[in-house]
Amino acid sequence: MLSPTTFLYEQNDAVATITLNRPERLNALTFEIYRELRDTFYALREQKDVRAVIITGAGRAFCSGGDVHDIIAQLFERDMEGLLEFTRLTCDLIRSMRALPKPIIASLNGTVAGAGACIALASDIRIASEDGKIAFLFVKVGLSGADMGAAYLLPRVIGLAKATELLYTGDFISAQEARVLGLYNQVVKQGELTQVSRDFAERLARGPSFAIGKTKEMLHRELDMDLETALECEAQAQAICCQHPDFREAYTAFVEKRKPHFK
Repeated sequence: MLSPTTFLYEQNDAVATITLNRPERLNALTFEIYRELRDTFYALREQKDVRAVIITGAGRAFCSGGDVHDIIAQLFERDMEGLLEFTRLTCDLIRSMRALPKPIIASLNGTVAGAGACIALASDIRIASEDGKIAFLFVKVGLSGADMGAAYLLPRVIGLAKATELLYTGDFISAQEARVLGLYNQVVKQGELTQVSRDFAERLARGPSFAIGKTKEMLHRELDMDLETALECEAQAQAICCQHPDFREAYTAFVEKRKPHFK
């Protein structure tokens, strides 16, 4: 069992839940939280009993971004090397999430802003409460909207035109608008968010984890492939899955007219 100290971590059956736990600061991130989140997502690769991950926030926000006092104020004291050390750390968090061969469900309560929006974007599924809002607000504080993979991932999720608008303005949009854009998979009532997120995670956790992990890998790798390269990669990925015991189990379950039991 993993034991991070800067946020809550629990595991129920095959679902691990990460809860950002600074509700008095709208779950703003510190240097140490960034490090522990990165390390936790890398460590989850080796947690064989974890098949899906939920990330959420305590209180009335998912995450408001980097802490003004604990991070932003301190950045003014750093030289270019020190600044790069920090910005590469934030990008490595995104790298650790995308490299995890397990689905990550962002359960988005309330405000989702800045780095919090990037963490949500790097997740595989985003389920939000209907009273929430989201902004990639970096330009509002004089920073590039291209942060933590936002300029790479956001156009691929919602299209270049709207991604350009959101990254240029840093404006908040409602959960409903995010759903229409395709940024959010589901928008639910606040009181239903935890259960809906949990149900979705459990559904994925019951599925064929190897096949889901391979699907995530291919979705990420194929973002920059031409069609011919993608077709060959998919052919190889599918042949690999054909050798996995889950494929045999699905076939046997169909023949025996029962639900499959994936290992």
